[in-house]
Amino acid sequence: MDVNQTVVKVLEEIGVDHVFGGSGQVNGSMLLALKKSDKIKTVIIQNEQAASFMAAGYAMFSKKLGVCFATGGPGAFNLFSGLAVAYSDSIPMLAISGYPSRWTRGKGALNESSGLSRTPDSQAMFSATTKKSVILEDARDTIPVLEELIYTAFEGRPGPVHLHIPKEITIAEVPYYRSIDISSPKILAGENQAEEFCKGFVENFKSENKPLLMVGYGCIRSEAKEILEKLINTWKIPFVSTMDAKGYISEDNSLSLGIVGTSGDVGANDYFHESKTVLAVGNSFAENATFAFNAKLFDGKKLLHINIDRHEIDKVYTADYRLVSDARPALENLVAYLEKNNIAPLNDNLAVRNKHHDEILPEFSNGKMHPGFLVQQISKQLPENAIIMGDAGGHMLWLSAYLNLNKNQWYQNPGSFGPMASHVNGAIGVKCANPNRPVICGCGDGDYLMAGFELLTCVKNNIPVIYIIFNNGEFNVIKKFLLSNFGEYAYMDIKNPDYVKYAEACGAKGWQVHNAEEFNAAFAEALKLNKPCIIDAIIDGDVYPPMSISKT
Repeated sequence: MDVNQTVVKVLEEIGVDHVFGGSGQVNGSMLLALKKSDKIKTVIIQNEQAASFMAAGYAMFSKKLGVCFATGGPGAFNLFSGLAVAYSDSIPMLAISGYPSRWTRGKGALNESSGLSRTPDSQAMFSATTKKSVILEDARDTIPVLEELIYTAFEGRPGPVHLHIPKEITIAEVPYYRSIDISSPKILAGENQAEEFCKGFVENFKSENKPLLMVGYGCIRSEAKEILEKLINTWKIPFVSTMDAKGYISEDNSLSLGIVGTSGDVGANDYFHESKTVLAVGNSFAENATFAFNAKLFDGKKLLHINIDRHEIDKVYTADYRLVSDARPALENLVAYLEKNNIAPLNDNLAVRNKHHDEILPEFSNGKMHPGFLVQQISKQLPENAIIMGDAGGHMLWLSAYLNLNKNQWYQNPGSFGPMASHVNGAIGVKCANPNRPVICGCGDGDYLMAGFELLTCVKNNIPVIYIIFNNGEFNVIKKFLLSNFGEYAYMDIKNPDYVKYAEACGAKGWQVHNAEEFNAAFAEALKLNKPCIIDAIIDGDVYPPMSISKT
């Protein structure tokens, strides 16, 4: 086998069934190797940036490796945004890109990115955006290099890795093949540290302290749902979620307080400020969850922090008790300690009422649909097991506030790096990894215009993602920021196409909706069609998402 054939066989053996990438001269032979695979579906995209976002989405809610590829130079550079998302949000990915042959480096070859003779240095750039980047210089190293990179992607706190394959190496013969070992040990705390952490929790686990559990995305990656539910339900612990863990534990649980933070639920924020004991699991205290890193947020509280990455602990707030550990085994150990020591549950009446954004909203505002009302309609019809992806913008905040998720329905926002259009594309990868779960992308018109041409990718590959476009004709959140801080705004207007005609031109189905009746009919039909769909929802841009103010 040559190098590319070897790469494909390794990916097959570790369970990758979709890869995302673009064509180019340097990686042309990679496409031929993928063509012969009967285990991997190759999704060719319109722009390589989309491939990186799709690969991130593919790995986001699965235990699989997200894989994207591109030709060298400009094609490879288009992968950076998705890799940055994976790097900041702990998503295991492998990016593969072309590279100039050794004998051409420094001569200014087409697409050269060796860093020599005033060419861009792609190795330096990929090294800065991944856990590890390697140039494969010898075909004999193919297996050990792949093994090291994929192991690194999953090891400890997951993240992206990158492989440069020079042009002359792509079809070089690999002299031997063996299956790779990518099993990595879980990150576990030492026995003494775990014991000290459990004692600290019990010492502060008193009803008068109003203990609170914060659920982060690390719990999803650790598959900690079952043990979280046992901890919550057995010991009657009120809990909040970060935005990217919304719905992981059902929000109809009587102990659910909703999302905490700047755009969080009133009950969640009220209880958080009253709480004296906070157990944070698998989260990193992002800006939105901390009222813009409010320095006094944990004054008068005991913070117990569990995170797989030691650098995340004490990064924003100093923990009173800390545990560097994968979330699930840490929680299993805590539950066992509570059971062994017969620790009684908290009082049943700790959770507050009226905790979520559940007020009755008007259908219209200024003659257009109220965006919060639209989200309430989505929530009412959202199927069991659905995954809804909110892209960057005001609609993301409306979704996080007014979606009520239960029945194993999950929500994800664009994360800390937060690029626009990441989930317009990422939703495609999510659907590929979760073919039996409905996948809906809620996006702004600005988001969709950045990447909507990938609807052709959905149609060509029969990937049935439903796009709900929150169409207000402007960059809404930035407009509000400018008005709030400067009293005026500039260049915020968006010129939208006819999305119904666009959908039809691509071979998809489209609707434009102006009220609840039209939306509910379109959404119901879209869910039944099992094909790519666009619902262009006309909303009011002069009403803004609820924003909470810290009480500290």
